[in-house]
This record gives sequence, C-alpha cells and structure tokens, in this order.
Amino acid sequence: MGDVLAHESELLGLVKEYLDFAEFEDTLKTFSKECKIKGKPLSKTAGGSLRDSRSLIIQKDLVAAFDNGDQKVFFDLWEEHVPSSIRDRDSLAQKLEFYLHIHFAIYLLKHSLGRPDKEDLDERISYFKTYLETKGAALSQTTEFLPFYALPFVPNPMVHPSFKELFQDSWTPELKLKLEKFLALIFKASNTPKLLTLYKENGQSHKEVSQQLHQQLIEAERRSMTYLKRYNKIQADYHNLIGVTAELVDSLEATVSGKMITPEYLQSVCVRLFSDQMRQSLAHSVDFTRPGTASTMLRASLAPGKLKDVPLLPSLDYEKLKKDLIWGSDRLKAFLLQALRWRLTTSHPGEQRETVLEAYVGNDLLDCHSHSQRSVLQLLQSRSEVVRQYMARLVNAFASLAEGRLYLAQSTKVLHMLEERLKEEDEDIVTRENVLGALQKFSLRRPLQTAMIRDGLIFWLIDILKDPDCLSDYTLEYSVALLMNLCLRSAGKNMCAKVAGPVLKVLSDLLGHENHEIQPYVNGALYSILSIPSIREEARAMGMEDILRCFIKEGNAEMVRQIEFIIRQLNSEELLDGVLESDDDEDEDDEEDHDTMEADLDKDELIQPQLGELSGEKLLTTEYLGIMTNTGKARRKGLASVQQSADEPLRRPITPGGHRTGYPVLEGYPISPQMAQPAQNGSLPSLTSAHPPVYEGAEPSALEPCFSSSPTADIKPGEWLPAGHQGEARLPSSEVPNQAPGSGETTRSEAACSGRGA
Repeated sequence: MGDVLAHESELLGLVKEYLDFAEFEDTLKTFSKECKIKGKPLSKTAGGSLRDSRSLIIQKDLVAAFDNGDQKVFFDLWEEHVPSSIRDRDSLAQKLEFYLHIHFAIYLLKHSLGRPDKEDLDERISYFKTYLETKGAALSQTTEFLPFYALPFVPNPMVHPSFKELFQDSWTPELKLKLEKFLALIFKASNTPKLLTLYKENGQSHKEVSQQLHQQLIEAERRSMTYLKRYNKIQADYHNLIGVTAELVDSLEATVSGKMITPEYLQSVCVRLFSDQMRQSLAHSVDFTRPGTASTMLRASLAPGKLKDVPLLPSLDYEKLKKDLIWGSDRLKAFLLQALRWRLTTSHPGEQRETVLEAYVGNDLLDCHSHSQRSVLQLLQSRSEVVRQYMARLVNAFASLAEGRLYLAQSTKVLHMLEERLKEEDEDIVTRENVLGALQKFSLRRPLQTAMIRDGLIFWLIDILKDPDCLSDYTLEYSVALLMNLCLRSAGKNMCAKVAGPVLKVLSDLLGHENHEIQPYVNGALYSILSIPSIREEARAMGMEDILRCFIKEGNAEMVRQIEFIIRQLNSEELLDGVLESDDDEDEDDEEDHDTMEADLDKDELIQPQLGELSGEKLLTTEYLGIMTNTGKARRKGLASVQQSADEPLRRPITPGGHRTGYPVLEGYPISPQMAQPAQNGSLPSLTSAHPPVYEGAEPSALEPCFSSSPTADIKPGEWLPAGHQGEARLPSSEVPNQAPGSGETTRSEAACSGRGA
C-alpha cells in the first residue's frame, strides 16, 4: 500500500493525461472532481503542458512561413519537426509537400505588385526543379502531378492553360487549410500520453517478439529447403564429374600402350580431378601403369554403400483433405495445396518421394477419376488467383514425375482443363507458367501428344512465340520445347503445314534469340517440319538457307553442325508427305523412368502463415494425420535411353528440366536424375555426352480412349489464340549438361524406330 501511495499522484496524473488526450471531457471533469473531494493530488505529467505549448508555436511558425512565402524557414521547420517516416512513406504527406513546393515556387508570381525580382524567382524555380529531380521524382508516374514537372521550363506559367488552377484565388487558402489540418493531426499524434507509451512498450512488445520469432522460423525452414536442394545438386554434379573422369581415364589409358602419353602425366591429370581428401591416397596407392585400374577405382567410388535410412512421411487422412480442398476457405485451400506440393518437392528422391506419390495417386488426390459435380481438379478454375496458381503448381509437380504423368493421363478432363486454363489465364504469370510446364511434360507421352495436336495447341504456341521478349525465360523455354515435341509427330508436321509461313517466321526469329537454352528445341522443330515438301518450298521462298548460314558464321561448333543438318534437310528432295505415319502409332509401353523436379515449382510463394497459423508439413500432420499405411516399394528401373549423335538436331521428345539434367549410369548404379538441379549459366547448351530421355508411352487400352477423336483437319488456325499475354519479368535461366540428339538423316526406317521408342 505504501508503494501505491508513493506513486499515487503520478498514476492519477497519467490517467488524467490519457482522458484529456482521448477527449473524454465529461469523464475527465468527474474524475478531477472526485480526486479533489477525496484530497488526491493530481500531478501534471512531465512535459505535458510544455509539449502542447511548444507544438502550437511550431504550427504557428510553419503557417506564418507559408503565408509570408519564406521558403527556407518553412522547409527547415518541416524537415525538423515532421518525422521522416511520415514524410517518406505517407502518401498524404508526400502529396501535400509537392503542392507546398509549387506554392513557394510561384509565390512571387502571385503576390508581387509589379514584375517579380528575376534573381529571387529563378532561385525559387531552381529549388523546385531540384526537388522534382530528387525527392519529387517518386510522384512522376502519378497522373495528378505529371503536368507540374513542366512548370520550371514554362516561361510564363500564369497564362499557360495547364497551370490555370494554381493562379485562382481559392487555390492558396485551400492548400493552407490542408496544411493546418495535417499539422494538427501530426502534432497530436506526437503528443502520445505516457500511459499509452507504457502499454506499447510492454504489453505489445511480447506480441511483436513472438511475431519476429515466427518469421525467423519460417525463414529458417525456407533456407533449409534451399540448402537441401543445393546439396542434391552438388551431389549430382559430383557423380557426373566422376563419371566423366572415368571416361576420360579410359581414353587416356588406351593411349598409354601406344606410348603417346606417360603414366606420370595420366596420374597427375586424374589426381587433379579429385577432391583434396582423396589425392594423397590415390597418388600413393593406385598403379596407373596397369590398364583399367584408374577407371575401375573411379567407378568403385560411386558404388552404393550403406545408404542412410530415410524415414517415410506419416500417412494422411485423404478424405478429410479432399473435403477441405473442396469446401474450405480459399486461404485454407491455398495452404493445403502448398503443403501437399512441398511433400513432393522437398521429399527425399527415392523411396520417400515415391511413397508420397503412391499415396496421392492411390487416394486419387486430384479427383481425376471422380464424377462428382465438385472436385479438387476444379480448383484450376477457382475465382481466387492464389488457389488457381497453387493448384497449377501442384499439377506441375505431379507432371514432373513419371508416375504422376501416368496418373494425370488417365483422365481426359485433366488435359482439357489445363488447355482451357492456358487460353484463359492472362492475370497470373506464374499460373500460366505452371500450366504450360505441366502440358510440356505431358507431351512426353504419345497419347497426350496426339490429343494436344488435335486440339490445335500448335497454333496457340506459334501465336505466343511471335513476341518472345514479352515472355519469361520459363515460358519461352517450355513453349519452344513443347512446340518441338509436337512437331516431331507427322500429325504435328501436317498441322504446321497449314500455317507454314508463320511457323517458319517464328522459328527463324527464335534462332537469334538471346536465350541460348531454346536453341536445341528451335533446331529440332525446324529439322522436323522441313521433312514436309510444302514447308520446304515455303522455307526456300523466304530465303531460309541464307538466314541459317548467317547463324553458321556466329554460332559455336555444335550449333554450326546442327544448322548444317537443317540446311541439308531444307535442300532435300525426298517426298515424305503421307508416308511417315509410323510415328503416330500409340502402341507403346516403354516408359522412361525420368523424373525432373524443378526448383521453380516453389519460387515466389504468395502466402505466409500468420502467428499461430499452421502451414506445410506441420499443417498436414496436425490436422490431417491418418492411419499409417505407407510401405516401401522397389524402385522401377528405367529403360536405357536411345543414344543420338551430338551433331544432329534433337529428334526425341524432351522437357527442358530433363534436357538440362545429365546423369551417367556407371557399372549398374544409376544416378538419380531428381538429384540434379539446374545450375545458373547463360552459355549455349551442350548437346553431347548425356542420355536423352525418351518420351513415355502407355497401352492404348488404358489411355487412348480418353482423348478427343476429332480429326486434325477440323482445327483451323486462330481457334487456339491466347487470351492475351502481358509483359513478364525475366527469370534467370538455368543449365546443366544437356541430352544428346539423334544420328543420321531422316529415313522411314529411322522414323519407325523413333516411333517405337518415343
């Protein structure tokens, strides 16, 4: 009680100050009266009255400087007493300051009886011009202020129609009233009562600290995901390096017997390729004069040892998940779609990821087989931009995995909804990127290729590629790669023949594009469609050979060799129209185990959890934990890829992620392609030394009936035009060693072989 009495006067003063600040006039009178009756002293808070009187003085000085046109005094007081946080960030303050500068710039023109002093006027105009070039430049894009940027350069602003409003009698009083209201608001806010300050410093601080810690946790999880991807990439690069080294050593060892190179030199080359930790043991323990020793040891370094056990992720309640995906709020839908995607993209390649995908497919997560009026797949058409984008990202993640593509391919509505979304999506660039990425990966499967060609997707691609500079790197690369995959089919070539001129114009323009990642796909598309005589005639008429020879002078060796093949195709006289039909057979069951999980799938997340809000794996395992049913399964072995010559343009369907991901198969130990992430590199893609992924097939009985049987001839150019494409921010391109292209010239037998393996 003694402590209370000791500080009672100060506490009562704090209450009185707050009631006065909040304008509780009646309450304040009653409070003061009762304190007086009870003999309670009411101390004035330190500096309260002093602050009030000082604020009034500052306000009067600013208004007086405004009235007198004293520019220097006004802006000195303005910068000293108006907080910089308000001046720099508050839009109202910025606009008011702009008009105040105009007021002082034209003050002499409005208030001088005769001609204003030229030196003083020039000084004011110069001061205003400096403001426009520095702090005022932030408003240069605002229509309201744009005309005033010409004010310093107009000889007589008083007669100029753009500035007529400034010289009306009402303009200055209205500006003064705005200034007074602003100053009253600012200085009232600065006289915050001590009681409120104490509350903010203590009561609110705990909440702010919790929010900061929560944000730090989110950032830490994001960094952890990034580091995991980097680790996977470094590990894949390491395996690639060892594989290349082994091949190099084989070649060098072959020359040892011919005395063309000394074993000492061979040893020094091999030792330099190893990490510091391995150099000493290699240098002392390996007999490099013995054939096969070095390459055997190199390959042995890749032999699978005792792998670290990766735990399976907990099973989920998929019925509850799908129910909330359909009926939940848009924010919940977005968080669930994000968490489900992260399960795929961040899971460990191999058994863990395969088990996740197996559970998704087994529970028909996307409702591909559902006939209900409302399904998860319909989130692609959601009114919420975030939900549409996150659904497109999840579908793209599914399409990045071979088993995911097989699941999506079993329903015709998936392809049709993606095509519809691609035509209609003109608001969200990332949504369109992911839809396009999924369709491009779909084109690795022959039945889906057939359906896309029949639906006229080639016409949409040609139209959007007419202006490649307005596309992101991702959109550009995947559009060109999809076009090439469709052009490898005879139906696709015949479709191109209907618009031969625009197709050739687009492809010839893309040959010189600054994004070198697209060159293999452009070359492959050109080489393929030039097998059609009518397209060859059109190409010759437009001088295609001269265009190609220009690039021979500028390109590197690989580009030159590919263009030479294209020129040879251009000058060919073979009549192949209607002959190459074997490549349209759907009877394929040779599936390449080719998975490419891109880093772009998780870029630029739109939503962040608020304090206490669950997201990611924590959301799934807290709210949707199911009965543990996950069991491991044996990994499928991919079929051997078809090798092609590095000189000829691509003649196998590919996807940009897979095309940039080279992975050697050494001594029966396949290096997982999922572990290879694209590296940042702007150089021209190499077309040597790696295995090209063949595109995937499926039994006709399972897939072919799903798609439209409308004849190709029914599609007309113009039916598949984009709803509109906006300028997109360019994204950094990425590259790792590319896949090898095909060998030999196009013949009927080779096309048939391509059809069986494609």
